[in-house]
Order: sequence, then structure tokens, then C-alpha cells
Amino acid sequence: MQRVLTSPLFIALFAGLLAAAAAGFIAYQEFAQSRQTGADTVMTPQVHIGGPFSLIDHTGARVTDRSYGDRHLLVYFGFTYCPDVCPTDLAVMGQAVSLLDEEYPEVAEQVQPLFISVDPGRDKPPELAAYVENFHPRMVGLTGSDTEIADVASAYRVYYARQDLEDGDYLMDHSAFTYLVSPEGATIGIFRHNSTPEDVADGIRAKLGG
Repeated sequence: MQRVLTSPLFIALFAGLLAAAAAGFIAYQEFAQSRQTGADTVMTPQVHIGGPFSLIDHTGARVTDRSYGDRHLLVYFGFTYCPDVCPTDLAVMGQAVSLLDEEYPEVAEQVQPLFISVDPGRDKPPELAAYVENFHPRMVGLTGSDTEIADVASAYRVYYARQDLEDGDYLMDHSAFTYLVSPEGATIGIFRHNSTPEDVADGIRAKLGG
């Protein structure tokens, strides 16, 4: 047991977990004040979060934050090789938009779900196209250069870091929030990792007035 606890892999993973936890705590302190409706899962930012971006979508086209017209953006940062957190959160996002599609289509048409990869080295447009189709037909996957991803992640105060594994492979540590962004580029709501599809759908409706 002593050898496991002092192995380089264990130390690296533990350090990554500590960094992710610290980033999450800082984000929580900066974002906090929760919404008034339903479960306490939506936070209203107390600082400016977000900004313009220029990235490549899963069809290979160059897009910007203005490519989606007057829609609100529902934004999540992750990577396609993520074993658990990303598929869980993206499933919640997709199910929330599907709930709105079924029950409040006038609200749903105002929302564009986006998945931004923090692993641009592996997540090229074809990989993103195959990945996002698992979650919602309208979900768009976005990638870019290392600099472009670093810039957009910084604008959204997203933590991410590569964690190398002993077998030569790697994972990406990253914060796990879903951002609701107005057409003007202001983040107006942030959903925690433990949100349910109903929480997210209700939170979107509350923010959009649907």
C-alpha cells in the first residue's frame, strides 16, 4: 500500500484531483448566488464570464460565438475520451434540451447546445461529430488550436490540465460546469455537475422567461 501511495502515477492523479477541487471551489465562490426556482442547481455569476471565440465545428467549418444568431448558448467544456463526467453531463444537457423540445418548443428554439473540447490534439471534427450525435441532434462540437482553446477556456474561467498515465496515454482534468450564455455574450446561469435534466430545463426556462 505504501508503494502505491507514493507512486508517481498516484501522486500525479492526486495532485490533479486537488487542483480540480480547488478550481471548482474558486469557481463556486465567484459564480455563487443561486436562482430562485426549484432545486438549488443554477448559479448566477458575480463576475464576468465568457467572451467571443473563433473555433472549428464538427463539420470542419470556422464558427464564432455570433454564428448562432439570437440563440442562447448552452456551453460545456470536456473531451471525447472522458470516461464518466463528460458523458454524464452531456447526457443531462441533451435530455434537458429534449424536454424543452417536447414541452416548451418556443424556449428550446432559443437554445444552442455546444460542446467545446479541451483536448484539441485528439478531438478533431470527425471525432466530435461521432461523439455529439449521442447526446442531441442539435448539439455542436467545437475544437481549435491549443491557443484558441486556451483563450476560450480562460474567458469562461475553465480549469483543465493534461494528466499523463503510465501506459503512455493521458486524460484531461477539467472543471465541470454548464454555462447558459445570452446572445449578447453574458453568462446568465451556471449549472453544477449534479444537476438533473429537469433542473437544467427549469433553469433555462426561468432565465429565458418561458
